[in-house]
Amino acid sequence: MADTPLTPEQEAEAQRIYELLQQTFLDEARRFARLLASKADDQQLGRTEFEVRDQFHGLAAKALETALNERKKRGTKVRA
Repeated sequence: MADTPLTPEQEAEAQRIYELLQQTFLDEARRFARLLASKADDQQLGRTEFEVRDQFHGLAAKALETALNERKKRGTKVRA
């Protein structure tokens, strides 16, 4: 997947969002690792897949919430 080309203003916003999300992503990576380490090989699929997907959906929701809050705070609107 190629990087999305950004204007300098968008790149600055992306950096701010990245910095806000960095610790959240690291915390979630630890949770993923702990979940996967706790499962035997024959338990990696099935229910564990759904647990991982649920965690990823939560992380994605947090990313969207952070981006929207950052835009509200800065009064920024981005149009496609």
